[in-house]
Amino acid sequence: MPYGKVLEFTLLLQVMKRPFRFGVMLSRLPKDKWIEWLRKIESLDYSTVFCPDHFGPQWEPVATLAAAAAVTKKLHVGSLVYCVDYRHPVVLAKAAATIHLLSGGRHEFGVGAGWMKSDYKEAGISYDPPSVRIERLDEALKIIRLMWTQEKVNFSGKHYKITEIAKAIEPPMEKPPRIIVGGVALKLLTVAGRHAYILFIHTSLHEGKLTPNMFKNFTIDNIREKIVWVRKSAKASGRNPDNIELCILISRIEITNNSESACEAVAKKEGLTIEEVKRCPQFLIGSASEIQEQLKLLREKTGISYIVIPGSNFDLVTQFAESVIRPLHRSHA
Repeated sequence: MPYGKVLEFTLLLQVMKRPFRFGVMLSRLPKDKWIEWLRKIESLDYSTVFCPDHFGPQWEPVATLAAAAAVTKKLHVGSLVYCVDYRHPVVLAKAAATIHLLSGGRHEFGVGAGWMKSDYKEAGISYDPPSVRIERLDEALKIIRLMWTQEKVNFSGKHYKITEIAKAIEPPMEKPPRIIVGGVALKLLTVAGRHAYILFIHTSLHEGKLTPNMFKNFTIDNIREKIVWVRKSAKASGRNPDNIELCILISRIEITNNSESACEAVAKKEGLTIEEVKRCPQFLIGSASEIQEQLKLLREKTGISYIVIPGSNFDLVTQFAESVIRPLHRSHA
């Protein structure tokens, strides 16, 4: 059977095994209502609250995730994703292990090679070529995974040298955090196949900033190609590729009964054609039932079952949960 057909069959099995999970991405919270917001998100059947990792006006993610875990009971807390160049892997290993231990195993640890040029420029950090940043990420993940399981760690690589570093935390964790790797390039997806338990699939960020070009070629076929790369890497590393959960961040949600008009407005704002908006999985536009069908089709075609939405509009977060998430859960989707 050709590999593409094998992939289709395997993805179908993933669809059958994995129900939808939903997360909310928050760069900051209202300072007087942050506990209320987090507990409301937890009550709305979201699985996870995520923090990105950038400079500027967003809240610092390690502190935010620790606080979020402290005021919730079942909500997972995750980074989407830490930039490996902003913190040494030893620091990341200890921070993640501490959050995971204190939260009772609710931390999802996301890390990537970095991409936003303005962050590097503002902080005076060298913006190395992608190949160098990805090499550094691979070494960092090796160190982090060792520090979660080994009493003492020694590591000598091209970018890091670790000598007799102690385990990240005591007492030891029953299970370490699930690693999320975000990526799009072949080399980075190969790293994801070696290390990730959750693959965060996103648009091309090679320009180092947000542009309309990000969405032009981000299609179902493009996503499937990336999944093939990751699965090949996982298999070559002796890992079961079926154990990798697939995740996507939604850029824009419009719950409306006039999807054509909404698509036209989004296309004009983003500098895209209407067709490019309609075929990009990062846009969810239509009635609640239409969006449910869009998500089911995305999962059927790609295996993606973990959906993260932007959290800046809290009314929309609530509306999405009530009109999309809960009906999907009631139908056992």
